[in-house]
Amino acid sequence: MFSNKVKDTVSALPPLSAVPAAPPPKRMVRTDCAPSIISGDVTVKGTLESCGDMQIDGRVEGDIRSAGLVIGEKAEIRGEIYAEDLTVRGQVIGRIRARKVQLCATCRVEGDILHEAFAVEAGAFFEGNIRHSDNPLGEEMSERTRKPVPQPVAKPQPVAVAQPVASADPPPAVTPPPAVVAARMSPVATLAPLGSAN
Repeated sequence: MFSNKVKDTVSALPPLSAVPAAPPPKRMVRTDCAPSIISGDVTVKGTLESCGDMQIDGRVEGDIRSAGLVIGEKAEIRGEIYAEDLTVRGQVIGRIRARKVQLCATCRVEGDILHEAFAVEAGAFFEGNIRHSDNPLGEEMSERTRKPVPQPVAKPQPVAVAQPVASADPPPAVTPPPAVVAARMSPVATLAPLGSAN
């Protein structure tokens, strides 16, 4: 009923610890509460984070993280945006990383966009680079945790400098060959009056 083939097959597979696991896509868990609203007369300096939806009609100077984000027509954002769903109707100056990005006709975006799905309406202003990614929010974490590799610094080595040798003879004068001098003086083209036959 049971055979040893199953044991042989299982032992032939590499252990799970030897196979690198792909990082799971980082998804924000949406909450069921009402959306947060930053009205037009509010200015925020700092980072905004929400697990739910957010609508910004005011001014934000800092980074924004949200599951769903709507940037209103009169809104001004200066900073990075991380969102699952993003709709831009106002002004954004900074990098955007979102799964779904929609640039509406009234928007003005200056910065790079990393996205999974992208839509743009006629009349939208965008200046920057745009790149598709299967996991735009996951790449953000890997770039942020990546540390720069220190480069070895070379020790300065003494350098021997050659000293000029004094000579009793003056250096010879360099004169171009006669053919070169003649070529410089000869005309390049001969012009003939119009209407005459040559």
